[in-house]
Amino acid sequence: MREGRVSLVDAFAHEHEGEIMLYGLHIAEYSHGSWTNHRPRRTRKLLLHRVEIDRIIEKVREGGLTLVPLSMYFNDGWAKVELALARGKRSWDKRQTLAERDANREIAREMGRHLKGITGGT
Repeated sequence: MREGRVSLVDAFAHEHEGEIMLYGLHIAEYSHGSWTNHRPRRTRKLLLHRVEIDRIIEKVREGGLTLVPLSMYFNDGWAKVELALARGKRSWDKRQTLAERDANREIAREMGRHLKGITGGT
């Protein structure tokens, strides 16, 4: 982690047996390590106070929210994870995002054709 080779892309936190666990977090193996290196995508237990755990579990269960890590940093030698409660996209939001992505791809394709001097049939 000190080398900065951490990926939060697919990471999420979830309650497991009264604890908050972090899944999908990728911390690359230590480059100068030996056979005792850790697995990059192992499940990690987050150290939180019981009151914090109870509050987070209550909010996740009542609102259909997901715990997502926003950042990781060091503070006094401890690795800290900043968590946020996030709501997933609705199906109509996904359709709108896909339509925008397809439109942008088509625009980029036409711009590429135009810059190359190829005229399109439309």
